[in-house]
Amino acid sequence: MKAAHRDGPWRWLLLVPLLALLHVVPVKAGEVHLLSVKGTIGPASADYLVRGLDRAKDARARLVVIELDTPGGLDTSMRDIIQAVLASPVPVATFVSPQGARAASAGTYLLYASHIAAMAPATNLGAATPVELLPMGAPEPPADKPRKAGEKDASNGEARPAPPVDAKTRKAINDAAAYLRGLAELRGRNADWAERAVREAVSLSAKAALREKVIDIVAVDVADLLEQLHGRKVKLDGGEITLDTAGATVTRVAADWRSQLLAVIGDPGIAYILLLLGIYGLLYEFSNPGMLFPGVIGGICLLLALFALQLMPVNYVGLALILLGIGFMLAEAFLPSFGALGVGGVIAFVLGSVMLIDTDLPGYGISWSLVVPLAAVSALFSFAVAGLALRARRRPVLTGGEELPGMEGEALEDIATEGWARVHGERWRVKSRVPLPRGARVRVAARHGLTLEVEPIDVYIPKENDHV
Repeated sequence: MKAAHRDGPWRWLLLVPLLALLHVVPVKAGEVHLLSVKGTIGPASADYLVRGLDRAKDARARLVVIELDTPGGLDTSMRDIIQAVLASPVPVATFVSPQGARAASAGTYLLYASHIAAMAPATNLGAATPVELLPMGAPEPPADKPRKAGEKDASNGEARPAPPVDAKTRKAINDAAAYLRGLAELRGRNADWAERAVREAVSLSAKAALREKVIDIVAVDVADLLEQLHGRKVKLDGGEITLDTAGATVTRVAADWRSQLLAVIGDPGIAYILLLLGIYGLLYEFSNPGMLFPGVIGGICLLLALFALQLMPVNYVGLALILLGIGFMLAEAFLPSFGALGVGGVIAFVLGSVMLIDTDLPGYGISWSLVVPLAAVSALFSFAVAGLALRARRRPVLTGGEELPGMEGEALEDIATEGWARVHGERWRVKSRVPLPRGARVRVAARHGLTLEVEPIDVYIPKENDHV
Protein backbone atom coordinates (compact mmCIF):
# COMPACT_ATOMS: atom_id res chain seq x y z
CA MET A 1 0.00 0.00 0.00
CA LYS A 2 2.85 2.35 0.80
CA ALA A 3 4.56 1.59 -2.53
CA ALA A 4 1.35 2.34 -4.38
CA HIS A 5 1.05 5.55 -2.41
CA ARG A 6 4.59 6.59 -3.37
CA ASP A 7 3.89 5.83 -7.07
CA GLY A 8 0.71 7.93 -7.10
CA PRO A 9 2.31 11.39 -7.74
CA TRP A 10 4.42 9.96 -10.56
CA ARG A 11 1.34 8.64 -12.27
CA TRP A 12 -0.27 12.10 -12.10
CA LEU A 13 2.88 13.66 -13.57
CA LEU A 14 2.72 11.23 -16.48
CA LEU A 15 -0.86 12.36 -17.20
CA VAL A 16 0.27 15.93 -17.97
CA PRO A 17 1.87 15.16 -21.35
CA LEU A 18 -0.97 12.80 -22.16
CA LEU A 19 -3.47 15.60 -21.60
CA ALA A 20 -1.35 17.88 -23.80
CA LEU A 21 -1.43 15.25 -26.56
CA LEU A 22 -5.20 14.97 -26.26
CA HIS A 23 -5.49 18.74 -26.71
CA VAL A 24 -3.81 18.58 -30.14
CA VAL A 25 -4.55 15.17 -31.68
CA PRO A 26 -4.66 14.31 -35.41
CA VAL A 27 -8.07 13.32 -36.79
CA LYS A 28 -7.45 10.12 -38.72
CA ALA A 29 -10.67 8.14 -38.58
CA GLY A 30 -13.45 8.61 -41.07
CA GLU A 31 -13.76 10.16 -44.51
CA VAL A 32 -14.08 13.62 -45.99
CA HIS A 33 -17.72 14.45 -46.75
CA LEU A 34 -18.28 16.72 -49.74
CA LEU A 35 -21.49 18.80 -49.91
CA SER A 36 -22.35 20.97 -52.91
CA VAL A 37 -24.56 24.06 -52.99
CA LYS A 38 -25.14 25.89 -56.24
CA GLY A 39 -27.68 28.67 -56.55
CA THR A 40 -29.67 30.69 -54.08
CA ILE A 41 -29.47 29.61 -50.44
CA GLY A 42 -32.96 28.80 -49.28
CA PRO A 43 -34.90 26.29 -47.18
CA ALA A 44 -33.89 23.35 -49.37
CA SER A 45 -30.16 24.08 -49.30
CA ALA A 46 -30.33 24.83 -45.56
CA ASP A 47 -32.03 21.48 -44.90
CA TYR A 48 -29.46 19.71 -47.09
CA LEU A 49 -26.44 21.28 -45.37
CA VAL A 50 -27.74 20.91 -41.82
CA ARG A 51 -28.63 17.26 -42.38
CA GLY A 52 -25.28 16.74 -44.12
CA LEU A 53 -23.41 18.09 -41.09
CA ASP A 54 -25.41 15.82 -38.80
CA ARG A 55 -24.59 12.85 -41.01
CA ALA A 56 -20.89 13.73 -40.94
CA LYS A 57 -21.02 13.89 -37.15
CA ASP A 58 -22.65 10.45 -36.93
CA ALA A 59 -20.10 9.01 -39.39
CA ARG A 60 -17.17 10.56 -37.46
CA ALA A 61 -15.92 12.21 -40.64
CA ARG A 62 -12.50 13.87 -40.69
CA LEU A 63 -13.73 16.95 -42.49
CA VAL A 64 -16.76 18.42 -44.24
CA VAL A 65 -16.10 20.38 -47.43
CA ILE A 66 -18.90 22.62 -48.73
CA GLU A 67 -18.51 23.46 -52.41
CA LEU A 68 -20.24 26.82 -52.74
CA ASP A 69 -21.43 28.88 -55.68
CA THR A 70 -24.21 31.26 -54.68
CA PRO A 71 -25.44 34.80 -55.36
CA GLY A 72 -26.86 34.95 -51.82
CA GLY A 73 -29.93 33.69 -50.05
CA LEU A 74 -32.53 34.11 -47.36
CA ASP A 75 -31.37 35.42 -44.00
CA THR A 76 -33.24 32.75 -42.02
CA SER A 77 -31.79 29.89 -44.07
CA MET A 78 -28.29 31.39 -43.86
CA ARG A 79 -28.47 31.66 -40.07
CA ASP A 80 -29.70 28.06 -39.75
CA ILE A 81 -26.66 26.87 -41.70
CA ILE A 82 -24.24 29.04 -39.74
CA GLN A 83 -25.61 27.82 -36.42
CA ALA A 84 -25.10 24.23 -37.57
CA VAL A 85 -21.53 25.02 -38.69
CA LEU A 86 -20.65 26.74 -35.40
CA ALA A 87 -22.00 23.78 -33.41
CA SER A 88 -20.40 21.12 -35.62
CA PRO A 89 -17.83 18.87 -33.89
CA VAL A 90 -16.47 18.08 -37.38
CA PRO A 91 -14.29 20.77 -39.03
CA VAL A 92 -16.05 22.55 -41.88
CA ALA A 93 -14.21 23.96 -44.90
CA THR A 94 -16.24 26.14 -47.25
CA PHE A 95 -14.68 26.10 -50.71
CA VAL A 96 -15.88 28.60 -53.35
CA SER A 97 -15.60 26.43 -56.43
CA PRO A 98 -15.36 25.80 -59.38
CA GLN A 99 -13.47 28.60 -61.07
CA GLY A 100 -15.84 31.40 -61.95
CA ALA A 101 -18.05 30.74 -58.92
CA ARG A 102 -18.91 33.33 -56.27
CA ALA A 103 -19.87 33.57 -52.62
CA ALA A 104 -21.88 36.77 -52.57
CA SER A 105 -24.10 38.04 -49.76
CA ALA A 106 -25.08 35.00 -47.64
CA GLY A 107 -22.14 33.05 -49.09
CA THR A 108 -19.74 35.55 -47.51
CA TYR A 109 -21.28 34.97 -44.09
CA LEU A 110 -20.93 31.21 -44.53
CA LEU A 111 -17.27 31.58 -45.52
CA TYR A 112 -16.53 33.64 -42.43
CA ALA A 113 -18.38 31.17 -40.18
CA SER A 114 -16.50 28.10 -41.44
CA HIS A 115 -13.42 26.74 -39.71
CA ILE A 116 -11.57 26.98 -43.01
CA ALA A 117 -12.36 29.44 -45.81
CA ALA A 118 -11.02 28.56 -49.25
CA MET A 119 -11.55 29.80 -52.79
CA ALA A 120 -10.63 28.64 -56.25
CA PRO A 121 -8.86 31.02 -58.64
CA ALA A 122 -11.10 33.40 -60.61
CA THR A 123 -13.78 33.39 -57.89
CA ASN A 124 -15.02 36.24 -55.72
CA LEU A 125 -16.83 36.98 -52.48
CA GLY A 126 -18.43 39.98 -50.81
CA ALA A 127 -21.42 42.26 -51.43
CA ALA A 128 -22.84 41.12 -48.09
CA THR A 129 -25.45 43.85 -47.75
CA PRO A 130 -28.94 42.50 -46.90
CA VAL A 131 -30.50 43.01 -50.34
CA GLU A 132 -34.12 42.59 -49.28
CA LEU A 133 -33.81 45.59 -46.97
CA LEU A 134 -32.97 48.03 -49.78
CA PRO A 135 -35.57 49.86 -51.84
CA MET A 136 -35.69 48.98 -55.52
CA GLY A 137 -32.89 50.70 -57.40
CA ALA A 138 -31.33 52.22 -54.29
CA PRO A 139 -27.56 52.68 -54.03
CA GLU A 140 -25.51 50.83 -51.46
CA PRO A 141 -26.48 51.32 -47.80
CA PRO A 142 -24.84 53.99 -45.67
CA ALA A 143 -21.87 53.33 -43.45
CA ASP A 144 -21.43 54.96 -40.04
CA LYS A 145 -19.75 57.82 -41.87
CA PRO A 146 -21.44 57.97 -45.25
CA ARG A 147 -19.36 59.18 -48.18
CA LYS A 148 -20.11 62.48 -49.75
CA ALA A 149 -21.58 62.67 -53.21
CA GLY A 150 -18.91 62.04 -55.84
CA GLU A 151 -16.38 60.61 -53.38
CA LYS A 152 -14.47 57.61 -54.75
CA ASP A 153 -14.74 54.16 -53.25
CA ALA A 154 -11.35 52.77 -52.31
CA SER A 155 -12.36 49.28 -53.36
CA ASN A 156 -12.72 50.02 -57.06
CA GLY A 157 -11.97 53.70 -57.53
CA GLU A 158 -15.41 54.52 -58.92
CA ALA A 159 -17.39 57.53 -57.76
CA ARG A 160 -20.74 56.68 -56.23
CA PRO A 161 -23.67 58.89 -55.29
CA ALA A 162 -24.29 59.62 -51.64
CA PRO A 163 -26.61 56.96 -50.23
CA PRO A 164 -29.86 57.92 -48.56
CA VAL A 165 -29.93 57.83 -44.78
CA ASP A 166 -32.82 55.80 -43.41
CA ALA A 167 -33.20 54.76 -39.78
CA LYS A 168 -34.68 51.35 -40.58
CA THR A 169 -31.97 50.58 -43.14
CA ARG A 170 -29.19 51.77 -40.83
CA LYS A 171 -30.50 49.57 -38.03
CA ALA A 172 -30.57 46.49 -40.26
CA ILE A 173 -27.14 47.23 -41.73
CA ASN A 174 -25.61 47.70 -38.28
CA ASP A 175 -27.08 44.38 -37.16
CA ALA A 176 -25.69 42.55 -40.20
CA ALA A 177 -22.29 44.23 -39.84
CA ALA A 178 -22.05 43.25 -36.17
CA TYR A 179 -23.04 39.66 -37.03
CA LEU A 180 -20.36 39.28 -39.71
CA ARG A 181 -17.73 41.04 -37.57
CA GLY A 182 -18.47 38.60 -34.75
CA LEU A 183 -17.91 35.66 -37.10
CA ALA A 184 -14.65 37.22 -38.33
CA GLU A 185 -13.36 37.71 -34.79
CA LEU A 186 -14.33 34.13 -33.89
CA ARG A 187 -12.29 32.71 -36.76
CA GLY A 188 -9.46 35.27 -36.59
CA ARG A 189 -10.13 36.77 -40.02
CA ASN A 190 -10.20 40.34 -41.30
CA ALA A 191 -13.06 41.92 -39.35
CA ASP A 192 -12.65 45.41 -40.82
CA TRP A 193 -13.15 44.18 -44.36
CA ALA A 194 -16.11 42.08 -43.21
CA GLU A 195 -17.82 45.23 -41.98
CA ARG A 196 -17.07 47.00 -45.26
CA ALA A 197 -18.58 44.09 -47.17
CA VAL A 198 -21.84 44.76 -45.34
CA ARG A 199 -21.83 48.55 -45.23
CA GLU A 200 -20.33 49.28 -48.65
CA ALA A 201 -21.15 46.06 -50.54
CA VAL A 202 -17.50 45.66 -51.63
CA SER A 203 -16.14 42.44 -53.16
CA LEU A 204 -12.78 40.70 -53.43
CA SER A 205 -11.19 38.23 -55.81
CA ALA A 206 -9.63 35.05 -54.48
CA LYS A 207 -6.06 36.36 -54.50
CA ALA A 208 -7.08 39.66 -52.94
CA ALA A 209 -9.11 37.82 -50.27
CA LEU A 210 -6.06 35.72 -49.37
CA ARG A 211 -3.89 38.82 -49.22
CA GLU A 212 -6.44 40.63 -47.00
CA LYS A 213 -6.64 37.56 -44.69
CA VAL A 214 -10.32 37.10 -45.44
CA ILE A 215 -9.78 33.47 -46.48
CA ASP A 216 -7.18 30.86 -45.57
CA ILE A 217 -6.41 29.01 -48.79
CA VAL A 218 -6.57 29.37 -52.56
CA ALA A 219 -6.88 25.91 -54.13
CA VAL A 220 -7.49 24.71 -57.67
CA ASP A 221 -9.80 21.84 -56.74
CA VAL A 222 -10.83 19.65 -53.82
CA ALA A 223 -7.72 17.45 -54.10
CA ASP A 224 -5.48 20.52 -53.94
CA LEU A 225 -7.50 21.82 -50.99
CA LEU A 226 -7.08 18.59 -49.01
CA GLU A 227 -3.37 18.52 -49.74
CA GLN A 228 -2.93 22.05 -48.39
CA LEU A 229 -5.10 21.31 -45.35
CA HIS A 230 -2.99 18.34 -44.26
CA GLY A 231 -1.34 19.13 -40.94
CA ARG A 232 -3.27 22.36 -40.41
CA LYS A 233 -4.56 23.01 -36.89
CA VAL A 234 -8.21 23.89 -36.44
CA LYS A 235 -9.94 25.13 -33.30
CA LEU A 236 -13.18 23.41 -32.31
CA ASP A 237 -15.33 23.75 -29.22
CA GLY A 238 -13.69 20.65 -27.76
CA GLY A 239 -10.16 21.90 -28.33
CA GLU A 240 -7.63 22.16 -31.14
CA ILE A 241 -7.16 19.36 -33.66
CA THR A 242 -4.67 18.69 -36.44
CA LEU A 243 -6.16 17.64 -39.75
CA ASP A 244 -4.92 14.52 -41.48
CA THR A 245 -6.29 14.80 -45.02
CA ALA A 246 -3.45 13.26 -47.00
CA GLY A 247 -4.93 10.54 -49.17
CA ALA A 248 -8.33 10.86 -47.49
CA THR A 249 -11.32 9.25 -49.18
CA VAL A 250 -13.78 11.87 -50.42
CA THR A 251 -17.46 10.91 -50.22
CA ARG A 252 -19.84 13.16 -52.13
CA VAL A 253 -23.11 13.41 -50.20
CA ALA A 254 -26.04 13.91 -52.58
CA ALA A 255 -29.35 15.42 -51.56
CA ASP A 256 -31.91 12.86 -50.42
CA TRP A 257 -35.57 12.78 -51.48
CA ARG A 258 -36.61 15.22 -48.75
CA SER A 259 -34.08 17.85 -49.80
CA GLN A 260 -34.99 17.30 -53.45
CA LEU A 261 -38.68 17.75 -52.65
CA LEU A 262 -37.90 20.95 -50.75
CA ALA A 263 -35.82 22.16 -53.68
CA VAL A 264 -38.82 21.71 -55.99
CA ILE A 265 -41.63 23.09 -53.85
CA GLY A 266 -39.29 25.64 -52.25
CA ASP A 267 -39.17 27.53 -55.53
CA PRO A 268 -41.53 30.52 -55.15
CA GLY A 269 -43.02 29.96 -58.60
CA ILE A 270 -43.79 26.29 -57.88
CA ALA A 271 -45.24 27.13 -54.46
CA TYR A 272 -47.40 29.82 -56.09
CA ILE A 273 -48.76 27.36 -58.68
CA LEU A 274 -49.42 24.74 -55.99
CA LEU A 275 -51.31 27.34 -53.98
CA LEU A 276 -53.61 28.16 -56.90
CA LEU A 277 -54.15 24.48 -57.76
CA GLY A 278 -55.08 23.80 -54.15
CA ILE A 279 -57.56 26.67 -53.95
CA TYR A 280 -59.25 25.88 -57.26
CA GLY A 281 -59.34 22.15 -56.55
CA LEU A 282 -61.15 22.69 -53.25
CA LEU A 283 -63.52 25.25 -54.80
CA TYR A 284 -64.47 22.82 -57.55
CA GLU A 285 -64.98 20.05 -54.99
CA PHE A 286 -67.20 22.24 -52.82
CA SER A 287 -69.29 23.30 -55.83
CA ASN A 288 -69.59 19.66 -57.01
CA PRO A 289 -69.67 17.48 -53.88
CA GLY A 290 -68.75 13.88 -54.47
CA MET A 291 -66.22 14.43 -57.26
CA LEU A 292 -63.42 13.55 -54.76
CA PHE A 293 -60.50 13.78 -57.24
CA PRO A 294 -60.37 17.62 -57.33
CA GLY A 295 -60.70 17.77 -53.56
CA VAL A 296 -57.94 15.21 -52.94
CA ILE A 297 -55.51 16.80 -55.40
CA GLY A 298 -56.44 20.30 -54.22
CA GLY A 299 -55.90 19.42 -50.57
CA ILE A 300 -52.48 17.88 -51.25
CA CYS A 301 -51.37 20.85 -53.38
CA LEU A 302 -52.61 23.36 -50.80
CA LEU A 303 -50.78 21.64 -47.93
CA LEU A 304 -47.55 21.45 -49.95
CA ALA A 305 -47.88 25.12 -50.86
CA LEU A 306 -48.48 26.17 -47.26
CA PHE A 307 -45.50 24.10 -46.12
CA ALA A 308 -43.28 25.79 -48.72
CA LEU A 309 -44.61 29.28 -48.00
CA GLN A 310 -44.04 29.01 -44.26
CA LEU A 311 -40.34 28.58 -45.03
CA MET A 312 -40.27 31.77 -47.14
CA PRO A 313 -40.62 35.46 -46.29
CA VAL A 314 -44.33 35.58 -47.14
CA ASN A 315 -46.32 38.79 -47.12
CA TYR A 316 -49.70 37.74 -45.75
CA VAL A 317 -51.35 40.86 -47.15
CA GLY A 318 -50.39 39.54 -50.59
CA LEU A 319 -51.90 36.15 -49.75
CA ALA A 320 -55.10 37.84 -48.57
CA LEU A 321 -55.27 39.87 -51.80
CA ILE A 322 -54.98 36.67 -53.87
CA LEU A 323 -57.87 35.07 -51.98
CA LEU A 324 -59.91 38.28 -52.23
CA GLY A 325 -59.25 38.50 -55.96
CA ILE A 326 -60.42 34.92 -56.52
CA GLY A 327 -63.54 35.62 -54.46
CA PHE A 328 -64.34 38.73 -56.50
CA MET A 329 -63.89 36.87 -59.77
CA LEU A 330 -66.24 34.11 -58.61
CA ALA A 331 -68.80 36.64 -57.37
CA GLU A 332 -68.83 38.33 -60.79
CA ALA A 333 -70.91 35.46 -62.21
CA PHE A 334 -73.58 35.74 -59.51
CA LEU A 335 -73.93 39.46 -58.94
CA PRO A 336 -74.90 42.06 -61.58
CA SER A 337 -71.79 44.24 -61.09
CA PHE A 338 -71.29 44.95 -64.84
CA GLY A 339 -67.67 43.74 -64.60
CA ALA A 340 -66.65 45.77 -61.53
CA LEU A 341 -66.12 42.71 -59.33
CA GLY A 342 -64.30 40.85 -62.09
CA VAL A 343 -61.90 43.69 -62.88
CA GLY A 344 -61.34 44.36 -59.19
CA GLY A 345 -60.69 40.67 -58.62
CA VAL A 346 -58.06 40.52 -61.37
CA ILE A 347 -56.32 43.63 -60.00
CA ALA A 348 -56.33 42.25 -56.44
CA PHE A 349 -55.06 38.90 -57.71
CA VAL A 350 -52.15 40.44 -59.62
CA LEU A 351 -51.16 42.77 -56.77
CA GLY A 352 -51.31 39.93 -54.26
CA SER A 353 -49.20 37.70 -56.50
CA VAL A 354 -46.49 40.34 -56.83
CA MET A 355 -46.52 41.05 -53.08
CA LEU A 356 -46.68 37.38 -51.99
CA ILE A 357 -42.92 36.87 -51.53
CA ASP A 358 -41.63 39.74 -49.41
CA THR A 359 -38.05 40.00 -50.68
CA ASP A 360 -36.06 41.45 -53.56
CA LEU A 361 -33.56 38.61 -53.40
CA PRO A 362 -32.77 37.30 -56.89
CA GLY A 363 -34.56 34.02 -57.53
CA TYR A 364 -37.10 34.48 -54.75
CA GLY A 365 -39.66 36.69 -56.41
CA ILE A 366 -42.61 35.76 -58.59
CA SER A 367 -41.97 37.06 -62.08
CA TRP A 368 -44.50 38.93 -64.19
CA SER A 369 -44.14 36.27 -66.88
CA LEU A 370 -45.77 33.85 -64.42
CA VAL A 371 -48.22 36.24 -62.75
CA VAL A 372 -49.89 37.61 -65.91
CA PRO A 373 -50.72 34.25 -67.59
CA LEU A 374 -51.95 32.74 -64.32
CA ALA A 375 -54.07 35.82 -63.64
CA ALA A 376 -55.68 35.48 -67.07
CA VAL A 377 -56.22 31.73 -66.62
CA SER A 378 -57.61 32.28 -63.12
CA ALA A 379 -60.06 34.90 -64.39
CA LEU A 380 -61.26 32.66 -67.22
CA PHE A 381 -61.47 29.65 -64.91
CA SER A 382 -63.40 31.57 -62.26
CA PHE A 383 -65.86 33.05 -64.74
CA ALA A 384 -66.34 29.70 -66.49
CA VAL A 385 -66.85 27.67 -63.30
CA ALA A 386 -69.13 30.25 -61.73
CA GLY A 387 -71.11 30.56 -64.97
CA LEU A 388 -71.58 26.80 -65.21
CA ALA A 389 -72.68 26.64 -61.59
CA LEU A 390 -75.17 29.47 -62.14
CA ARG A 391 -76.64 27.82 -65.24
CA ALA A 392 -76.89 24.51 -63.40
CA ARG A 393 -78.72 26.24 -60.56
CA ARG A 394 -81.25 27.81 -62.95
CA ARG A 395 -81.80 24.61 -64.96
CA PRO A 396 -85.12 22.88 -64.23
CA VAL A 397 -84.97 19.83 -61.97
CA LEU A 398 -84.88 16.58 -63.92
CA THR A 399 -84.62 13.99 -61.17
CA GLY A 400 -85.90 13.46 -57.63
CA GLY A 401 -89.13 14.41 -55.92
CA GLU A 402 -88.88 18.05 -57.01
CA GLU A 403 -89.54 17.09 -60.64
CA LEU A 404 -92.99 15.52 -59.94
CA PRO A 405 -95.20 18.64 -60.11
CA GLY A 406 -96.38 18.96 -63.72
CA MET A 407 -95.79 15.32 -64.64
CA GLU A 408 -98.58 13.16 -66.02
CA GLY A 409 -99.80 9.78 -64.82
CA GLU A 410 -102.68 7.27 -64.92
CA ALA A 411 -105.26 6.30 -62.29
CA LEU A 412 -104.90 2.65 -61.32
CA GLU A 413 -108.40 2.43 -59.84
CA ASP A 414 -111.63 4.38 -59.48
CA ILE A 415 -110.81 7.30 -57.24
CA ALA A 416 -113.50 9.16 -55.30
CA THR A 417 -111.19 11.42 -53.31
CA GLU A 418 -108.09 9.30 -52.71
CA GLY A 419 -106.51 6.28 -54.37
CA TRP A 420 -103.53 4.97 -56.33
CA ALA A 421 -102.00 6.16 -59.58
CA ARG A 422 -98.90 5.45 -61.63
CA VAL A 423 -96.69 8.54 -62.08
CA HIS A 424 -93.23 8.48 -63.67
CA GLY A 425 -93.29 4.66 -63.66
CA GLU A 426 -93.88 4.60 -59.89
CA ARG A 427 -96.96 3.77 -57.79
CA TRP A 428 -98.08 6.82 -55.77
CA ARG A 429 -100.91 7.58 -53.35
CA VAL A 430 -102.91 10.41 -54.87
CA LYS A 431 -105.73 12.78 -53.91
CA SER A 432 -108.19 14.41 -56.29
CA ARG A 433 -110.88 17.07 -55.87
CA VAL A 434 -113.09 15.35 -58.43
CA PRO A 435 -113.90 11.64 -58.91
CA LEU A 436 -111.62 9.87 -61.40
CA PRO A 437 -112.40 6.65 -63.26
CA ARG A 438 -109.79 3.94 -63.63
CA GLY A 439 -107.37 4.66 -66.48
CA ALA A 440 -108.02 8.42 -66.38
CA ARG A 441 -105.03 10.59 -67.30
CA VAL A 442 -103.99 12.90 -64.47
CA ARG A 443 -101.41 15.66 -63.90
CA VAL A 444 -99.56 16.21 -60.61
CA ALA A 445 -100.42 19.59 -59.09
CA ALA A 446 -98.40 19.34 -55.85
CA ARG A 447 -96.64 16.94 -53.57
CA HIS A 448 -97.33 16.58 -49.85
CA GLY A 449 -94.86 14.10 -48.40
CA LEU A 450 -95.68 10.70 -49.90
CA THR A 451 -99.03 11.80 -51.32
CA LEU A 452 -99.53 13.59 -54.63
CA GLU A 453 -102.32 16.04 -55.35
CA VAL A 454 -103.54 15.40 -58.90
CA GLU A 455 -106.08 16.78 -61.31
CA PRO A 456 -107.59 15.19 -64.42
CA ILE A 457 -106.32 16.20 -67.85
CA ASP A 458 -108.82 17.82 -70.24
CA VAL A 459 -111.61 17.65 -67.65
CA TYR A 460 -113.12 20.84 -66.29
CA ILE A 461 -112.93 21.17 -62.52
CA PRO A 462 -115.67 23.45 -61.10
CA LYS A 463 -114.49 26.20 -58.82
CA GLU A 464 -116.18 27.28 -55.61
CA ASN A 465 -117.22 30.67 -57.01
CA ASP A 466 -118.68 29.28 -60.26
CA HIS A 467 -122.38 30.34 -60.85
CA VAL A 468 -125.04 28.08 -62.33
